[in-house]
Parts: sequence; C-alpha cells; structure tokens
Amino acid sequence: MKNIRNFCIIAHIDHGKSTLADRLLEFTKTIQVTGGQMLDDMDLEKERGITIKSHAIQMEYTYNGEKYILNLIDTPGHVDFSYEVSRSIAACEGALLIVDSTQGVQAQTISNLYMAIEHDLEIIPIVNKCDMINSMPEEVEDEIIELLGCKREEIIRASGKTGMGIEEILAAVIERVPQPKGDEEEPLQALIFDSVFNSFRGIIAYFKIVNGVIRTGDKVKFINTGKEYDADEIGVLKMQMMPKKELRAGDVGYIISGIKTSKEVKVGDTITHISRPAKEAISGFEEVKPMVFAGVYPIEAEDYENLRSSLEKLKLNDASLTFQPESSLALGFGFRCGFLGLLHMEIIQERLDREFDMNVITTVPNVSYQIYDKHGEMTEIHNPGGMPDATLIDHIEEPYIKASVITATDYIGPIMTLCLGKRGELLKQEYISGNRVEIYYSMPLGEIVIDFYDKLKSISKGYASFDYHMEGFRPSKLIKLDILLNGEPVDALSTLTHIDNAYDFGRRMCEKLKELIPRQQFDIAIQAAIGSKIISRETIKAVRKDVTAKCYGGDISRKRKLLEKQKKGKKRMKQIGNVEVPQKAFLAVLKLD
Repeated sequence: MKNIRNFCIIAHIDHGKSTLADRLLEFTKTIQVTGGQMLDDMDLEKERGITIKSHAIQMEYTYNGEKYILNLIDTPGHVDFSYEVSRSIAACEGALLIVDSTQGVQAQTISNLYMAIEHDLEIIPIVNKCDMINSMPEEVEDEIIELLGCKREEIIRASGKTGMGIEEILAAVIERVPQPKGDEEEPLQALIFDSVFNSFRGIIAYFKIVNGVIRTGDKVKFINTGKEYDADEIGVLKMQMMPKKELRAGDVGYIISGIKTSKEVKVGDTITHISRPAKEAISGFEEVKPMVFAGVYPIEAEDYENLRSSLEKLKLNDASLTFQPESSLALGFGFRCGFLGLLHMEIIQERLDREFDMNVITTVPNVSYQIYDKHGEMTEIHNPGGMPDATLIDHIEEPYIKASVITATDYIGPIMTLCLGKRGELLKQEYISGNRVEIYYSMPLGEIVIDFYDKLKSISKGYASFDYHMEGFRPSKLIKLDILLNGEPVDALSTLTHIDNAYDFGRRMCEKLKELIPRQQFDIAIQAAIGSKIISRETIKAVRKDVTAKCYGGDISRKRKLLEKQKKGKKRMKQIGNVEVPQKAFLAVLKLD
C-alpha cells in the first residue's frame, strides 16, 4: 500500500486539466496520446470541449528506483457537474489544483478547493499554461498563496501543451500525497464512486477499497440495498478494463457481477463480504439536491416505457439526475426530472437523443416551492400545475441562493444591474488582488434558472465566473401565470413568477408564441392570464382561401353566398379544431429576451 497514490485534478472550466492529464498519461507511458483529451470519450465532451463525466485511470511510474501505482481521476470543471467532483474527491487522498496562468483564480476553483479541503486532501497547487505569451505566473501565484496560505516554492509551474513541469508534478504526487489509509486484515469495505451501463455485461460499478481484500469469485453484498452478488470479474481501470485476481486496500478498481437493474446500484454504497461483513457502511456521501426541475415527455405516447429505461440507464452514468413519473393534460405521460442546472439539463437532453435515440419535449424549467395553507400546513410543489386554489394559500416560499461572482473591476456596474434586475440583494464585495473583485449576492434560485449564466458571460466578455450555494427558503409574492390557447390552458407553458414581473412576462410570452405557432384555418387567440384576469392577448389570423376567385363579374349575391358558406365552415372548425404547440415554442420561453 505504501506505493499507491490516489489523486484527482480539480480546476475551473477551461483551465487545461484534461490536457495536463494527457501529458501525465504520456509521460508515464500508460498510453500513446493520439488526439487531444484522451479521457473525454463522449462525443459531446469532444464537441463542446468540456468534461462532463469524471474519468478514472491507473498509471505506473518508477521514482528513485521504486515502482509506484498512481490512480488519477480527471473531474469536470462546470458548476453543474460539481456532484461528479465531490464523488471523485471522496475516492482520493490528494488533489492537483490547477489554475490558468492567463486567467487566475476563478469561482469554481475556489468552490472545488473548499470541497477538497473539507475531505482533508493534500493540495498540490499548479500554475498551468505558463508557455503562453499573456501568462502572468507571478500574480497568479500571489492569488494562490492568499487562497491556500502555502509557500511560493510549493507551487509548480507547468504547461499541458509543451509538457513543462510534468516530472515535478509526478514527484510532488509521490512525495506529498499520503498513502491510502486502511487495513488489509479488516473486513472488506469498498466505496462505490461511479457506475456505467454496458449492454453486454450489465452494470459495472467503480469502487475504492478502504479496508480488506476482494478476490474474483467472492460472494459480496451491497450494504445500502442489501443485495448479494458474486464478483464475476474485478480489475483495475487503464484505458480499457484490466481483469485482476485480487485487489487490496487502497486500490481503485471495478466489479462486474451481472447486475441487470439500475436501482440495485447506488453511488456512495459500500461493498462488503457476505461471510465476514463490515460493521458499518462508509460515510461521507450526501444525497444530491437537484436545483432545477423540468418535465420530460416522449413525443409519441408509446415511447413512455423506453424513456423510463433510458433515464434509468443515464442515471447510472450520472447519479445527479433524479426523476419521477407525472402526467400533463397537454403532453400526456412523462417524467418530472431534477437537474443540477441548465447546462446539465441540456446535456441530458442531448444524451437521450444521441445515446438512446429518444426524441423528447422538455417543459419550462422551474424550481421547487413551499406552499403554506391557511392551517399552516406545508406542501412542496415542483410544477405550477400542482398549485392549490389561490384562496387556500396563506403564503408561498421560494428557494434562495448565495451567489458569488468573480470578475474584473471594469464589469462591476453591468453585473450589479443584472443581479438587481433578478431581485438580488448585495451582501458584500471583496477585492481579491489587483483589479479582481468577488461580489456576493443573495438571490432567488428561480430567477437564475433560465438565462442568468449566459447573460453574465456576455456582459463580462466571458471573464466573470459564477458559483452558488443553497441558502434556504423565504416568503415571496408569487403568482401563477397561465397561457391560454383559444381559452384552453396549456399546462406545460404555465409558470410561477414574481408579481412584479408577471405583466411584462405574460406580454412577451404571447408575442413570442404568435411568431412560433403556425397559422391555422381559423383565428387562434393567445392569452396570458392570472387566475381569471386576462393580462395580455395576441391573435393569430386565419389562413383564408379566396373562395370568390372563380366568380368573374355577375351578381353580388353569388359571392355573398360563397363567403357565408366559408364563414360557417370556419366557425365549425373553430369548435372542433385544436392547436398543436411546436417543440420550439417550449424552448423559446427560455430565451425570451
């Protein structure tokens, strides 16, 4: 065990952690790096240049004549995937904290760092991209020293592109990261930190052994679910899976035991032996709390069961996705899904389409609200359709977050205007170094859900970085805004909104829908309503056929007869006609500005 090191890489988006991981793999001769970002194996990750999933890989390295085994986990940098990061951190003893020398410390750097410090990891600070012309290693080192309180000589200067500083990083990992704690004589305790679905082998769970030894063919039990299995195959993760006869305390590996149903594997569960079970499960994993909720419905009703199995398989790969069945008047049966943020929602939608060939309709995302009735009883609702009658409600509470934005001083004005427009309250602002400032706001989560992040990036030319934590619920003046088409409410388009924004939001919604809904043979009225009060209306005019075209001259009554006949037809059509709302209309609501 003294020659095993488990470590992960944490950083803000685009600070070069996947490229640096490539250099480490190349230097230790684990693989031949052919293209960039060898660990990002999903097409989506390659297209967008982001890491969505944590990737574990084992390297071997000889240092001072001794052979060491290094288990590396490359983690995502985006705030929406912070749950992936928290699980990777639980399986490690050390972390490489990478900071881009051209950009300095950013919001996600700080929040990932605090997560690592809470788990008592050994932090190795690295200043990356030092080969670039506009790099400022001195200033960035000052920021890191202020953040970590480390010595300047402990910070390693590196470049993922040229491979500078790679040897020092490997030496630092071996010298500074502690060996895994654990006892091979104790009963088996292994923490599951990830799982994937393989259509041939069933579900593969990735684990880190804390105590004990596991061998191929052992009878094992998952403590939380209470299910028992045979360990058909165990092994370590290189670029492919490498089967081994046994794994000991401190090792990171995988287990295949022919598990078919996804509910039987929970990330954060503990594996132990049936014959000599551990006394307790490993602690340190909290259940994930989704921030954003949206309905996901199959376009064809008969695809409902396929959608369920697709979501279950995705949940194995992404434990932060939660879902439960629900039904809607306009869209039929579907699922209410909980996501960690808007990017997460977009990625899940893309993956459903690509990996499972599922075409889905997604409703307007919203957050969960707590509604108190006149008797003081509280119910939690995730979509406006579940709201009780307005006369029964005493007050509504909505979730608030504490947001921190790090930006250059030039953009403070516009960012403050944006936050105030989203009903934010300024808590404090601190100058980090030179011209960088951190602004703290208390804001309603519902305001950020839709387009806050995109606007923040465009206002600050991409410089500002953003991170948030839940703060609890507060009473708020919220009302339900309904959209009616020909007097029928479309429940998938109804939203809960603050009373000050309702009129403006309703008007913009009607205008947008007028552009997007195709014209029919009859007039369509689009209305926004609060309760029974209509606050805005737009009309889509009917497409009319020129029925009098074939009457040249002649008596006027001939034409009038044709027009009357057409009028009756239109009237009848209006009574039985229904309006199809295209998928673009649901998505357009998100980008109303």
